[in-house]
Amino acid sequence: MREMIKMILVLTILCTVSGGLLAYVKVGTKDRIDNQVLQLVKGPAIRSILAGASNDPVADRFTLPDGEQEIEFFVGKFDGQPKTVVFETFGKGYGGDVGLMVAVDVTQNQIYGVEVTTHSETAGLGARAKEDPAFAAQFKGQPLTKPIQVSGDGGSINALSGATITSRAVCDAASEASQIYDRLKPQIEDKLKSLP
Repeated sequence: MREMIKMILVLTILCTVSGGLLAYVKVGTKDRIDNQVLQLVKGPAIRSILAGASNDPVADRFTLPDGEQEIEFFVGKFDGQPKTVVFETFGKGYGGDVGLMVAVDVTQNQIYGVEVTTHSETAGLGARAKEDPAFAAQFKGQPLTKPIQVSGDGGSINALSGATITSRAVCDAASEASQIYDRLKPQIEDKLKSLP
């Protein structure tokens, strides 16, 4: 009996130390990981969508609370004026979440552009959502007043052949961006006014 208690005590100590070390490593590397994701995943997508911006949209950013989460907005200025905000939303794809950077034209209340950032979709099928510029181009100019859907669901977005689930995920992410923008529009406008 004493040996069993001793073994349980040793295992408890080992588990506690291991768990503490893992938590320490996670907290200690969080900022570095977030910076890497910003520079290598989000940054290129933002710069691609906002090609021609007169500022560095990755550097000009702010966060706003939306319920229990914080959303990071990247500002695109054209002719020195803040014209767009870019933020990331997600839709449920065939292989998991599909991350989508959505740029909203705040002067026209419509989508300025989109680009897929992350996915686990099938290579050659759903993965084309990230690679096919013609697919992403369909979102430009979409109004924020109605849900964005594939043509098979009554919308105006032509789905990728063989990847309807992925196409719907991208549309869902774009529609979610519309809802987020609608909820946070007053705060976004206040932040844009306060920018230098």
